[in-house]
Amino acid sequence: MRKNIKKLAAVGLTAVLGAGLLAGCGGDGKSSGGSKDGKVELVMSVWDSDQQPVMEKMAEAYNKEHPNVHVTTQLTTWSEYWTKLEASATGGSAPDIITMNVLHVEEYADAGILLDLTDAEKESDLKVNENFPAPLVEGYTVDGKLYGIPKDFDTNAVFYNKEIFDKAGVEYPSDNMTFEDFKAKCEELKNAGLPEGTYPTAVNRNSGQTTYDASVFANGGYFLSEGNEKSGWDDPKTIEAVQSWLDLVSEGLSPTLDQMADTDPDAMFQGGQLAMYLSGNYMIASYDKTLEGKYGIAKRPTYNGKDTDIINGLAFSVSANTKHPEEATDFALWLGSEEAQKINGEAGVCISARNDCQQYFVDAHEGLNCQIFLDNVANAELLPHCKITSQLGQVEKKYLEPAWKGEVKLEDACKSVAEEQNKLLEEMNAK
Repeated sequence: MRKNIKKLAAVGLTAVLGAGLLAGCGGDGKSSGGSKDGKVELVMSVWDSDQQPVMEKMAEAYNKEHPNVHVTTQLTTWSEYWTKLEASATGGSAPDIITMNVLHVEEYADAGILLDLTDAEKESDLKVNENFPAPLVEGYTVDGKLYGIPKDFDTNAVFYNKEIFDKAGVEYPSDNMTFEDFKAKCEELKNAGLPEGTYPTAVNRNSGQTTYDASVFANGGYFLSEGNEKSGWDDPKTIEAVQSWLDLVSEGLSPTLDQMADTDPDAMFQGGQLAMYLSGNYMIASYDKTLEGKYGIAKRPTYNGKDTDIINGLAFSVSANTKHPEEATDFALWLGSEEAQKINGEAGVCISARNDCQQYFVDAHEGLNCQIFLDNVANAELLPHCKITSQLGQVEKKYLEPAWKGEVKLEDACKSVAEEQNKLLEEMNAK
């Protein structure tokens, strides 16, 4: 993907210049890309089928208030989303409004694929620095420029299956567990004799956001140095924290990596195969489909005496090659309004990023302790990211998966990750 995306820098520059010309001509959208009845047609991308209905509801609300604009959603599955987005950006046909995540924003902004929303936001009454959590605003600010209007956010908690605990005769997880308590709970469940194919928990190598990432920060380790100059994977404090979670796998308290490859841990939890699973609030809509009333939520365990969590979230970005930059930007800003974020929150699928609309999600799930996710924000760290996040992730996968399978020592794997990542970071910073 990186090879092709570099080529988009030139495409993006041309698109930005073209967008400026369109805006200078009034940006009414009637000359190109409009429907037969003269309305400006905007397309908003989405990868989550659970979120598509509420995004359509927001689009409908905007359409009613702006009769000259018609917004539709474009659903692409997560497995194909970024590949198709890259292809559409290369061909000049990217969606006008792009659902963006923190891990990709710097890469896409650097390639010139996204419009700079800084001036438009300042001229509006949105006030992102006052109305949204600081980590989310910082996450979508690249080199001092804003490239996304925060849409939602997620933090993490322990989801637990009440039926499994009841049958095992084990008390439910509490909100004041340490990591040691969590591990002891896993061991108690295992010793209680769980049914064949059922595990106390699952620690997927790909789920660092919900498991070892926060522990690394709590332990004084890091993944990227400030300024993104050095990898922290070889730091002893990083290795120690990650090892704690890997031990759950090696000690049989979690399925193996191969088993999790066959059946995704989220599916395992939904299927009643996991007693506990650390996940984000974004999964509640899916869990409710099969487990409504059968599961609970407890605060994630502290680590090293610290109550640390990871915050992540999506944003609405505007394509640099949109034929309607004025209308697309106005819609993106409206999506951050109290009206839009209320619609988003009341649906109960995700927590609205806007501070004054976060409670709607909690109210939508009265039977669950969703206040935990809001309380976690004060102690949350943003996912580490830079312009080459995708490449760094591939390096992690290359060396960490053998460690997760028990084929190599974690310490050796982490040192290999750092060595290769440092070379990539040096190349990135030399440009």
